[in-house]
Amino acid sequence: MSYLLGLDIGTSGVKGLLLSAEGEIKLTLTENYPLYTPHPGWAEQNPEDWWEATSKCIRGIISKSGIDPAEIKGISFSGQMHSSVFLDENMEIIRPAILWSDTRTSKQCQEIYERAGGLKELIGYVSNPALEGFTAPKILWLRENEPENYARVKMVLLPKDYIRYKMTGAIHMDVSDGAGTLLMDVVKKDWSEGLLEKLGLSRDILPPVVESITVTGEVTAEVAAETGLKAGTPVVAGGADNACGAVGSGIIKEGRVMVSIGTSGVVVAFARQPNADQGGRIHLFNHSRPDSWYMMGVMLSAGMSFEWMKESLFANELDYAKLNELAAEVEPGSEGLIFLPYLYGERTPHADANARGVYFGISGKHNRGHFIRSTMEGVAYGLNDSLQLIKDQGVAIDEIRAIGGGAKSAVWQQIMADIFGYEISLLNVEEGPAFGAALIAGVGVGLYDSFEEAGESIIRVDRTIAPIAENVKKYQEYYSIYRDLYKSLKGDFANLAKIN
Repeated sequence: MSYLLGLDIGTSGVKGLLLSAEGEIKLTLTENYPLYTPHPGWAEQNPEDWWEATSKCIRGIISKSGIDPAEIKGISFSGQMHSSVFLDENMEIIRPAILWSDTRTSKQCQEIYERAGGLKELIGYVSNPALEGFTAPKILWLRENEPENYARVKMVLLPKDYIRYKMTGAIHMDVSDGAGTLLMDVVKKDWSEGLLEKLGLSRDILPPVVESITVTGEVTAEVAAETGLKAGTPVVAGGADNACGAVGSGIIKEGRVMVSIGTSGVVVAFARQPNADQGGRIHLFNHSRPDSWYMMGVMLSAGMSFEWMKESLFANELDYAKLNELAAEVEPGSEGLIFLPYLYGERTPHADANARGVYFGISGKHNRGHFIRSTMEGVAYGLNDSLQLIKDQGVAIDEIRAIGGGAKSAVWQQIMADIFGYEISLLNVEEGPAFGAALIAGVGVGLYDSFEEAGESIIRVDRTIAPIAENVKKYQEYYSIYRDLYKSLKGDFANLAKIN
């Protein structure tokens, strides 16, 4: 037998997935690690925790699966985007990694705009706006706030690239992860010399850029002894978590879109051409499939909004089955109750850290079911914002594939179909980025000739949810009000932030 190993270096833990060459998921295993918040708005992790968890995860997979390690023909990675690992001349960790969810860098984002010459010029360099989560502002923050640490920096890596370095001793960054640093020209697929010069950063601290399917090294003898892997096993570059999620959902051809409701909400659309949104409202990143790109919108509080409602409004008294049952009893539109899902600000399309959650239109006729359903609808409205931006960029939308926890709810599935006005496809396999990483490994080592071969025979549409015409029309009216609400409240959100 031949197997592939996909490893996803996530925010809460590492997930390992063992995939047979025929597409059977033999085993999955997760090992968690801590998150540190030394100050409000900060989010940090120790990269050594990632490695220890990864090593333990690999040992567990080999032990529990009972396979011969020699049967693993390739290994690849998915990883949390943007999070920065600062290394010194000995490739030792200088300080804890600053994560994608860290919001300390607002000042540095403004500095990037000023140095670049404005939003239009920045998009000309890197096709994306400056956001607190990206890597570039984290580097500037380190330079301004911890100069003694910045002076020691010889290399900046992202999480999966650090783990791959630990496994092989080789230093690289793939294009899909590089695109999220705000330092890479996503059209030319190389570091932006122009922006680096504007920011006063040296290219020397950035690793060589490779395609996701590039074999970047082999498992070292030391790592083989620690993990149980066979020394010399090929290690493939891998990709950013959303790029790997796209691969694992079959978003590898024009017309396909992935909508994911996890803690956050993500909309990813395959793009053949790198046409950036000049308003910076939606991201353009490199795909793990060579010479391809994807457009992405991100909601900060998707499934998180639902969990917050479950815990804070109903004190966890209702289980998921009951929540869905009550939501199903309410008419589409929740009888005029509209939820803005901006619990912790928003990223797409507003990029507004001051935005906050709102229930609008509350009346005496509204009960628990209305609040539950309106929360689901508010998240779907927010995802629809990204879909509309993608359409505005001329990207075809022929099929929407839904994944994530929200995609398991029949009520939410129908709400999405009705608000989007598109049929929703549900897949036979939903293992997320680790699955995509395993497929990337297979293409990289030649077990599959292409992503089409890797995915089309394994990933299938199990069933579809069709939109209901009368609901589509009703939701279009409510969606128009939803969009106007943010415009009306934007100034109030900013004023509230000044006194809160």
